Amino acid sequence: MRKLGAELVTVSTDTEFVHLAWQGSEKMLQDVKYLMGADPTGNLSRTFGVYDKESGLALRGTFIINPAGELMNSEINYFNLGRNVDELLRKLEANIYLGKNSAEACPAQWKHPGDKTLKPSPSLVGKVFEEMNR
Repeated sequence: MRKLGAELVTVSTDTEFVHLAWQGSEKMLQDVKYLMGADPTGNLSRTFGVYDKESGLALRGTFIINPAGELMNSEINYFNLGRNVDELLRKLEANIYLGKNSAEACPAQWKHPGDKTLKPSPSLVGKVFEEMNR
């Protein structure tokens, strides 16, 4: 992510001690190099609309915020659905690309700069498939 000029921060309603315990015992987390933030009061989770009052936990939210502090992308998954890092990277790259090419659109199949984009217009309505397959 840093190669793209982005900083990754994870936040959960767990405390920093729970994060340390997870990182020490879960092999998938042993090489984690990103910041892991604790939100035991749920204040940040409430701000982002992912706090679940019944459980006191946060849903799995993913947010891409640009350097100007504007929300560019959000995705909220239920507790038992993991996030896909490849899809997060695709969305990050797309948002970076679109920040420089705002008259274009990155379709669902877009993966990297250089892939086909679209130029939204009234004549494109109902013709996306045809345009993507030209």
